[in-house]
Amino acid sequence: MTGLENKNAIVTGGGSGIGRATALRLAEAGARILVADLDADATRQTVEQVRAAGGTVQSVVGDLSDPKVVEEVVATAVDRLGGIDVLINNAGIMDDMSATADVSDEVWERVLRINLTAPFLLTRAVLPHMTAQQKGSIVFTASEASLRGGASGAAYTASKHGVVGLVKSTSVMYRDQGIRVNAVAPGGVATGISVQADPGAHGPTTLGRYMGNMGRIAESAELAAAIVFLASEAASNVNGVILPVDGGWSAV
Repeated sequence: MTGLENKNAIVTGGGSGIGRATALRLAEAGARILVADLDADATRQTVEQVRAAGGTVQSVVGDLSDPKVVEEVVATAVDRLGGIDVLINNAGIMDDMSATADVSDEVWERVLRINLTAPFLLTRAVLPHMTAQQKGSIVFTASEASLRGGASGAAYTASKHGVVGLVKSTSVMYRDQGIRVNAVAPGGVATGISVQADPGAHGPTTLGRYMGNMGRIAESAELAAAIVFLASEAASNVNGVILPVDGGWSAV
């Protein structure tokens, strides 16, 4: 019923957390999976879990902000799976919750490179394959920080607002070619992503007063369910949407 049977799906950040849960759920729906992640051990574990569940899976290990790794991901999906029908741009990192005046060049450049440049590069690389078949679905992981200014530090917030802009622009530009582009905006989620923040710094001190509105921490499987819905034919007329999956945080 999802229309994902025998489809080919790339899942970035698939080694753990939301990415792993999404890869497993896509495989359960009958899709063939390519898992891309920087962590070789975590990637291997996801591959083993997908295969144990009866799924077909390939993997690529590397930094997705490197164009050569992006080329490898796309080539592997085409050569080993048979094409690209779905792209899940999930890989990302947190910042250190720094306020604008305190963000280092290193943190700014790394967060923007991983959270915004990498999914742009991969989206750009898969679009010719999707336009050739006049069909495809791309789902990004945005964030509660893409909807407001008080959910993370300056670098992470800017990167996720950039993701929203990329989603909306791409959804408009390619809708007439049968391609849908959407995003989920998680709130707090139980994943392996970490935040190394100085609790006495301006950013964490200021942001702390807003975090009481977060609500409960979600499980990765709850985000995966929403991502797979957006990727599936059940969402065939959903395009350009940023879907909060945050337990109502964005409604407070």
